[in-house]
Amino acid sequence: MSYDTVRDVDPAVADALTAERERQEDTLAMIASENHVSEAVMEAQSSELTNKYAEGYPGERYYAGCEHADTVEELAIERAKELWGADHVNVQPHSGTQANMGVYLAVLEPGDKILSMELEHGGHLSHGHPANFTGQTYEVEQYQVDAETGYIDYEGLEETAEEFDPDIIVSGYSAYPRDIEFEEIQRVADSVDAYHLADIAHTTGLVAAGVHSSPVGVADFVTGSTHKTIRAGRGGIIMTTEEHAEDIDPAVFPGGQGGPLMHNIAGKAVGFKEALEPEFQEYAEQTVANAKALGDRLQEHGFSLVSGGTDNHLVLVDLRESHPDTTGKDAEEALEEVGIVLNANTVPGETRSAFNPSGIRVGTPALTTRGFDEDACREVADLIYRVVDNYDDEAVKSEVSERVDELTDEFTLYD
Repeated sequence: MSYDTVRDVDPAVADALTAERERQEDTLAMIASENHVSEAVMEAQSSELTNKYAEGYPGERYYAGCEHADTVEELAIERAKELWGADHVNVQPHSGTQANMGVYLAVLEPGDKILSMELEHGGHLSHGHPANFTGQTYEVEQYQVDAETGYIDYEGLEETAEEFDPDIIVSGYSAYPRDIEFEEIQRVADSVDAYHLADIAHTTGLVAAGVHSSPVGVADFVTGSTHKTIRAGRGGIIMTTEEHAEDIDPAVFPGGQGGPLMHNIAGKAVGFKEALEPEFQEYAEQTVANAKALGDRLQEHGFSLVSGGTDNHLVLVDLRESHPDTTGKDAEEALEEVGIVLNANTVPGETRSAFNPSGIRVGTPALTTRGFDEDACREVADLIYRVVDNYDDEAVKSEVSERVDELTDEFTLYD
């Protein structure tokens, strides 16, 4: 993509867009929530649908001229139903957080109770953090992973639910490397007469491909992002039963947002179609295999992984044992210098702060999109180790940077 037309109008923005394209081509994206969409998805998202207001839903719009918008949204909905086996799907949320908002608005009143996982244990801001609207609107209690194993403490979750008596229990996480026992959490929710919201923002693609357990048909509501492991247009999605459809749709529009971003929904439709192809199954399986290989090699280098490994697309590294004087930010900044882009992350039992935590979160979705296999991911683990072990050694960082350049040339992003 040349951005020549943008350059004619706004050279400064064109320069920034070109620089970002080059940054993505020349670095290894390992932030677990990031991926690279296809050129078809990008083209759909830049379509004329960006000009169209389509408030309402297919067949029931508040404006004229929505026949083609209806077609696109209906395609996105039907493909999502096929991908995840859902009875009812709303593809209008602008993000995963707004998808969660749609569920809360549908079934909760201000002051109602949310039970969710603590942020430093792998939860998400939209699950009840005090800086988020959820923590400011609802009463929140949180559960944790087991300090010894790094796995969800399901017994502790149940005990907390019995004591707290929540109106909704939230499962699904942003930094949890293991499969989730959605049926067990649903059992607990039923026992305390609570709704169950499963937020699969990170694992939408893995769930669609059957390489991660699915909460669809188990939890009352399933939300997710549509741009992470599913590689579709950027935004959110809500899946539920027909029983709750009449509550969910008005909670999204007009309850939580106005007109849908139809160009993004076009990107969702195209990405969902790609995910229905056999190649996507191979991609999802490879993403998990790559994460396992990456994690195993990091452990060989002495890194401590939360829960001792991974079942999905990410590994969470606790640096306190192997590198007690190195913070997650130290590692993040040194690795970015050499072209490996990941994020500092809190870990269970965090002893520092969320702004300068003790861990790093490392993901494989974007590397897998570029064509990386297990051997290539093992080499990336070697490079991560070299930098973290010598994060102030400029000679080491220079050598690693040269190897990253070779890898990005070998595994090209867009031809």
